[in-house]
Amino acid sequence: MKFEITKPENVREKILPVRKLSMSEGNHFFGYFDKYQEDVSGRYALAHETDFVGRQPTAKDKAVIGMIDMKDGNKFIKLAETKAFCWQQGSMLQWLPGEKAKIIFNDRKDGKYISRIYDVVTGKERELCMPVYCLSADGSFAMGLNFSRLDKERPGYGYAGIPDPFENNDHPDNDGIYFVDIRNNTSKLVISLDEIVKIQHLPSMENYKSWFNHMLISPDNKRFAFFHRWRQPNGWHLTRMFTANVDGSEIYPLNLDDMSSHYTWCGDDKIICFANRRATGWGNYLFTDKTQKTEIIGEGLFNGDGHCSYSKDGKWMLTDTYPDTEKIRTLILLDIENGIRYNIGRFYSVEWFAPCRCDLHPRWSRDNKTVFIDSSHEGERQIYAVDVSSLVWRNGK
Repeated sequence: MKFEITKPENVREKILPVRKLSMSEGNHFFGYFDKYQEDVSGRYALAHETDFVGRQPTAKDKAVIGMIDMKDGNKFIKLAETKAFCWQQGSMLQWLPGEKAKIIFNDRKDGKYISRIYDVVTGKERELCMPVYCLSADGSFAMGLNFSRLDKERPGYGYAGIPDPFENNDHPDNDGIYFVDIRNNTSKLVISLDEIVKIQHLPSMENYKSWFNHMLISPDNKRFAFFHRWRQPNGWHLTRMFTANVDGSEIYPLNLDDMSSHYTWCGDDKIICFANRRATGWGNYLFTDKTQKTEIIGEGLFNGDGHCSYSKDGKWMLTDTYPDTEKIRTLILLDIENGIRYNIGRFYSVEWFAPCRCDLHPRWSRDNKTVFIDSSHEGERQIYAVDVSSLVWRNGK
């Protein structure tokens, strides 16, 4: 596929200040772009620490779970360890919504994947029966999936160490997406792979494994979005994007046009997603849930995929690029109202093979004055902060 910027006059260069946050020995990263890295006080930034890069984690590897004290010389504070992590999304490490000092992350114990809630002040832990993929905005529940299957079918996103018990079944009726009740520590299968394959079934799904990936719960906690993927003879996969109520009911086919990529909810019924639409092609689309209403955001200003999200006021879209011909990843802010793209940072990309690549995965600070990224431009995988206040808050808002 070929992408072109057709409005180059609306692309501006405005390189913003960058500072390194991870100062201790080893490699550090947070993970994905769809969750907060810092606590509610804005002092501590969560991080994984490893003593290796450039290869896939094995069952024997561990990552340190810690936090960077951004008000005390970026000191790294070790909190725990995990045996369930990947380069793209880490251990799903994040602050537990509704709590000031509790974090949640996935781990492996006694031959199964679990999640742990850890109090960073008291050190007390609580184990949950299932690993989590995404959390509700109030922290009361999560959605989970089979991370063993995900690891096998999409290396770099699942966890090594436990075989998939459904490996010989292309679309089992007793595995899929789980509702995880965090308060009561219970889980329930709400959508099976077999159920989703039967919805507008395609011949290309036959004799190929299906799996779920990229789930996110809406801000009002009522619905969630997810991808159904299956492999093709050429090795690539196709993607269908759905939404559903969190109990698995009212499944809606949001985008069946071959491919959806990175996305984030930006309202109770709005999703921004880089996707393909047969009628209008590739682009950053604003979808309205349970409808086929779409709007192209930044038309003519992007030449490829990126990890897109909105500022709280909905005026700015944050995203990035994959390496260009000079191996540079670009960090981007889009002024949505005025249709102006600002290239705010450029970062050299060390060429590690795909599952081990270090995407920028840009994520907003809670006050939208800072953007956090993971980057390998200095030869290691580390965490950086970009001050975007001069651009995003240029009008004092």
